[in-house]
Amino acid sequence: MTQYSTQFKQAKVLVLGDVMLDRYWFGATNRISPEAPVPVVRVQNNEERAGGAAN
Repeated sequence: MTQYSTQFKQAKVLVLGDVMLDRYWFGATNRISPEAPVPVVRVQNNEERAGGAAN
């Protein structure tokens, strides 16, 4: 990383926007909700990543 530090000093970057946190849920589904047309998921794993302008 230190080998790129001189290149970073020369770079001019401006990022405008919102920093968000994207959250992903993974799991199995075997039925549809009776209240709305969406699947009911049994969450087995989740992941969080930078989103929006932070991406």
